[in-house]
Amino acid sequence: MLKNKLITPEGTRDLLFEDCMARRQVETRIKELFQNRGFSEVITPGIEFYDVFSSEHHGIPPEKMYKLTDHKGRILAVKPDLTMPIARMAATRLKGQTRPLQLYYDQNVYAVSPTLTGRSDETAQMGIEIIGVGGRRTDLEVLVLAIEALQSCGLTDFRLEIGHIGFFNTLIRRLNLSDEDAEEIRELIQTKNFPSLNDRLDRMADRETADALKQLPALFGGAEVFEQAAEILHFSELSADIESLRAIYEALAQLGLGDKISVDLGIVNRNDYYTGIVFRGYVEGLGTTALVGGRYDTLLSDYGSPEPAIGFGIDVDAVAKVLRNSLPPLPAPDVLVFAEEGYEVKALLEIRKLTAHGFTSEFSVFDSFDESRRYAVKKGIRTVYLVNEDLVEVRL
Repeated sequence: MLKNKLITPEGTRDLLFEDCMARRQVETRIKELFQNRGFSEVITPGIEFYDVFSSEHHGIPPEKMYKLTDHKGRILAVKPDLTMPIARMAATRLKGQTRPLQLYYDQNVYAVSPTLTGRSDETAQMGIEIIGVGGRRTDLEVLVLAIEALQSCGLTDFRLEIGHIGFFNTLIRRLNLSDEDAEEIRELIQTKNFPSLNDRLDRMADRETADALKQLPALFGGAEVFEQAAEILHFSELSADIESLRAIYEALAQLGLGDKISVDLGIVNRNDYYTGIVFRGYVEGLGTTALVGGRYDTLLSDYGSPEPAIGFGIDVDAVAKVLRNSLPPLPAPDVLVFAEEGYEVKALLEIRKLTAHGFTSEFSVFDSFDESRRYAVKKGIRTVYLVNEDLVEVRL
């Protein structure tokens, strides 16, 4: 027997009954919300040309992608990101559509995760993109929708952390670092590895900027963060970002969502296409982010159609994992219908009647009534119909 015949690839898993039910409930609730808010669904191919994800400024590292080739030898990628294909679509097939485009998706993404991290390489993701309009109003709409999406799934114990990638990007530019050095510092900030971060930044010639960058991960909390940021990030080019984020925070608080949000200026997501506000959603009891999003005003330039955009994606399976704990066990069918030889059609017609009246019913594939009865007992089915010249109802 081939050694890998009975297992799934690393980073993937089978979903069984309750897992599937939880996922479908999450998808149904979020989809209803998106549609009620005026968003239209789009579906992009599961495989795309590698070029879609490999731009010089916003590309995904090749080691993160599952790659293959087509019959002409061209390199393809199994979709590692959903925003980039939608950006491609917006710049081509939707180029003449009225702006803003309000799109939503419900698809899987595939990205290679480091071993032993426990992260899945296959993720079911739902999300929205608003393309063609910038500004605070759009940012506010997307953040509110992100909170409402989590609430629509019955989640109450969650928090949305908001930040702005402009703080990190501006400070990095002031230090004139190479891409490799900038990525090293980004990783240290994201993991809040303060000792290594301090050691790395203490060697910088621009002490003022390095000290500000060093304190970025500690700027976390509520409204008080903005006063702290104004003192620490006192560079003139950052004042507009601070005030913009403050206005968003205050608007969310006025909407009664203050208990669901916090400020984290240390959000420095790996996705290179973010340009403005960034945010992440965390759910109590879940060891990973449930939601990630932000503004990406330069990404569509890679596809020949420069225009502002913002969106977010929800890890459906992560949310479903939390929801699954509150779901009741899968119910057994109301009725098992067994047909004696020659009465199969009559039994199937009876199942149609039961279904029309709102009952769940299962057609017995066993050859005898005794086998059908034993099966019903094991499955917890309380009623069996015996179909012949008559119809006999047997209660178990």
